[in-house]
Amino acid sequence: MKISKIKITGGIFTAITAISAVLIIAIIIILLVVIIIGGKNTFSWEFLTAFPSDGMMKGGIFPAIYGTALLVLIMSVAAVPFGTITAIYLTEYAREKSILAQTIRFAVRTLATVPSIIFGLFGLGFFIKFVGSGMDDVFLGGELKWGQPNILWASLTMALLTLPVVIVSVEEAIRTVPRELREASLALGATKWETIKRIVIPGARSGILTGTILAVSRGAGEVAPILFTGAAYYLATLPVSLSDQFMNLGYHIYIMATQSANVDETLPIQFATTLVLLMLTFMLNFVAVIIRARLRRRVK
Repeated sequence: MKISKIKITGGIFTAITAISAVLIIAIIIILLVVIIIGGKNTFSWEFLTAFPSDGMMKGGIFPAIYGTALLVLIMSVAAVPFGTITAIYLTEYAREKSILAQTIRFAVRTLATVPSIIFGLFGLGFFIKFVGSGMDDVFLGGELKWGQPNILWASLTMALLTLPVVIVSVEEAIRTVPRELREASLALGATKWETIKRIVIPGARSGILTGTILAVSRGAGEVAPILFTGAAYYLATLPVSLSDQFMNLGYHIYIMATQSANVDETLPIQFATTLVLLMLTFMLNFVAVIIRARLRRRVK
């Protein structure tokens, strides 16, 4: 009787798990189908490569694509190295029960739960009003350049948003490196840093890339942190320096859906822009997955 009850219980949980997986896949497919059908007539080569015109109702969204890709690149350059260094310190140098390590972990968990709009307000107050305005006063004699929204402050704000994801994923990856490898390296006369550089980091490269993938996926679609820190609805030129504002795909969709005089007329543009944003995110993730797979084969 007990064996049959166990089998029945196991079968029920297996069925629930299978149904849940099917529902998730079905929802994703439905979303993709709706987006593709809604934007297929607007999606074209001109839509990808041209500048917008006629009040954003014609032309393309190339400045938004360029701005989103640049934002993700700068954000990754800022977040991934800093997050990796923090994870290395927590796992390799700090004692598990030290006050500093516990404080850092508490701060990381807190950052992970803060609403994204709060990061946008923080970026406005700290990066623009404090750091940027201070730079203008010290280096430019009060001339306004850095004390205004731009792509640098937006990227750093987004880096803060994605930093907990990077730290947690890299820390877990470092913990998977066998302790015996560290001990063998130290026994052969290597220093702590040499062991980390030659043993730990190569063994955790896939985890570092996983953190990068997660950061890119979140950063590419977030809008709230860049509302006040750098995104613009329309620009006639591409950003050429870190002090320039930029267009963003997510912000473009938000404005078209909420600020247009006739939202129904902009629906095809919204769907096509959403499709481009998904394609850009998938492409960046696909490249990172390929690199991670090659690194894993090389390590093996």
